[in-house]
Amino acid sequence: MKRSKLSQDKQLKLIEHFVAGTTARTTSVLVGVNKTTASYYFLRLRELIFEYEKEKEEEIFNGEIEVDESYFGGKRKGKRGRGAKDKIPVFGLLKRGGKVYVKMINNTKISTLMPIIRQKVQPDSIVYSDYYHSYDVLDVSEFKHFRINHSEKFAEEKNHINGIENFWNQAKRHLRKFNGIPKEHFHLFIKECQFRFNNPKVDKQLEII
Repeated sequence: MKRSKLSQDKQLKLIEHFVAGTTARTTSVLVGVNKTTASYYFLRLRELIFEYEKEKEEEIFNGEIEVDESYFGGKRKGKRGRGAKDKIPVFGLLKRGGKVYVKMINNTKISTLMPIIRQKVQPDSIVYSDYYHSYDVLDVSEFKHFRINHSEKFAEEKNHINGIENFWNQAKRHLRKFNGIPKEHFHLFIKECQFRFNNPKVDKQLEII
């Protein structure tokens, strides 16, 4: 990283531990730097990743696309899922056999979700969603819309959103280790999860960073 006072060796070790998913606290001990230094360095890496992913936002998805929303953060007590208080809503689109795209949103209304879908998905693509009412408009849109029913015990061969749900699980498992993320930095962390999912090989992540 430019203008860093750390030695090249320590910078490389910090990057390697970041890619491995090690927390800044643990990394500071392993590398021999103070926690503030490790935390700042990791923040800068997340900012670089955010900019890298931002440059790819114009990429259009086609083919079979899964859409879904999920909620992150907040207290565990009380209501969970859609409309959960104090949680951050995130909308996601996944191209089957390809990449995922996620975006923090203020709400899950039709007026919020549809512009994102239209921005990212090519017309005539197949879009899979659950029965959430905000997806009703997809039935009369430029997309071929199929719904999945979570109450069904088994998903049909293609009529499912297992791919995007798998991403949510991976993202939450990764973020859980941080024991709370400041809301002002959450956009960096969720894009980091997108980056890791879209570049699953460690060597590729190291090359990009």
